[in-house]
Amino acid sequence: MPNSKIQNRKSKIPLARWAAVRLFVMDVDGILTDGTVQVFSDGTETKSFSILDGMGLVRLHQAGVIVAWISGRPSGATTARARELKIPHLIQGRTDKLAALKELATQLGVAATRCAYMGDDDIDVPAIEWAAIGITVPGAMPRALTAADCITTRAAGHGAVREVCEHLLASRV
Repeated sequence: MPNSKIQNRKSKIPLARWAAVRLFVMDVDGILTDGTVQVFSDGTETKSFSILDGMGLVRLHQAGVIVAWISGRPSGATTARARELKIPHLIQGRTDKLAALKELATQLGVAATRCAYMGDDDIDVPAIEWAAIGITVPGAMPRALTAADCITTRAAGHGAVREVCEHLLASRV
């Protein structure tokens, strides 16, 4: 088993299940960020993204895992960060995360058994439950915590995504 601090919640997830993941999809606010959005009087906004998470996503992409973001709200900051990291699939303004995830997986020809989804709020719960591996962060809402197979030890926006990336990469060795 990879050296990881990810907490398996429901059962011990076999290494083969981690290794089978070909599509890693995640929410943005509350997963890639700490959930804070600063909105200025001119309507522009700023968010903080972790460099650790970014490096993990780049490495995962280089290893052949498809990376996607699904956000319930459109954001210029999210678009800019996705462009910087060359995230190939960015879906914004979709609160039905499960429908968006299923559409993307179908478009890419990836079965649910080869998907991992990471989210932190009630609107993420159906996608967390649908994916082969559902993941959340320690500060997630109660329904997401209950639904998730795994909970990271790192907080959202502070390396939680990197923790998952490292686990996925280690499962391929």
